[in-house]
Amino acid sequence: MIDRRAFLKSMAGLTTGILLSSACAEGDEANAPSDRLGSLLPTRRLGRTGEAVTMLALGGWHIGQMSEAEAQKTIEIALEGGVRFFDSAESYQSGGSESRLGKLLVPKYRDDIFLMTKTTAVTADDAWKHLEGSLARLNTDRLDLWQVHSIKNPADVDERIDNSILDVMLEAKAAGKTRYIGFTGHASPAAHERMLERTDIFDACQLAVNLADVSYESFIQRVVPTLAERNIGVIGMKALANGGFFGGAQHGKHGPNPKVVPDRVSVSEAIRFVWSLPVSTLVTGPDNPKQMQEKIDIAKTFTGMGDDERQALIEKVEDMAGTTVEFYKA
Repeated sequence: MIDRRAFLKSMAGLTTGILLSSACAEGDEANAPSDRLGSLLPTRRLGRTGEAVTMLALGGWHIGQMSEAEAQKTIEIALEGGVRFFDSAESYQSGGSESRLGKLLVPKYRDDIFLMTKTTAVTADDAWKHLEGSLARLNTDRLDLWQVHSIKNPADVDERIDNSILDVMLEAKAAGKTRYIGFTGHASPAAHERMLERTDIFDACQLAVNLADVSYESFIQRVVPTLAERNIGVIGMKALANGGFFGGAQHGKHGPNPKVVPDRVSVSEAIRFVWSLPVSTLVTGPDNPKQMQEKIDIAKTFTGMGDDERQALIEKVEDMAGTTVEFYKA
């Protein structure tokens, strides 16, 4: 426990270093940054890119799952609430998520947002096809961030590298088709460790971070320190374990398993914990516009989390940690 407490305290110190909002204090709406659309949520530095990104991002898989009317309303609430980071992937709804953002978001707001998408390709030819398809569906000629998506284990990483996926990423960046490149995964910290062993080309990394992660196959303990050391931007996801905190055992669903929320902790506590780490932005997957507003409200009132509160929350859920809650981990 002493070692873990010291580790988390060091992570909290790193978090302070990436805050970019006026007065370096989140929760201070009077000093919030703004653009032509209005006030932004507090911003954080995205690693070596130097980009200021809003601490909350809208997840594209959920936008693709909604009706078009609900998606439009969710996007509007996100923009009005100060969110400027938007996520998608070629694999979401077989391009449906990208097409929806290309219709509802990009035409009016391309210059106001940070736009990210991803590829699951395991061959160079497919990676190029995915990129061109993503650009067309998103209705843009450039991405802000393009990521190698959903690495599963070290062998998967080796296969993609051996098949020149990283060469494609670098070529796309050099050609101006994407400003930055990254990689993602939620199945195994070992996959991220292998990627970081074999290369240091990436500007960002997306990974699962939540209260339960600390106590089982932890991305927070095994991967985040290396990302911070190399100044690679950390993009958090699955703060509520992709529905696992609500008893779910499949993508984006609640279910009958023991519940972390609300039995042990609140939604606010779970999300605030993630923002107490050196996470540049947290991708949230709302089921509806109301949930989008809920996350925005939590972001607007976030003021940090002390060591004692952080440790107490971890202890409340550590006996539940594992693949029942984080069912997506290998």
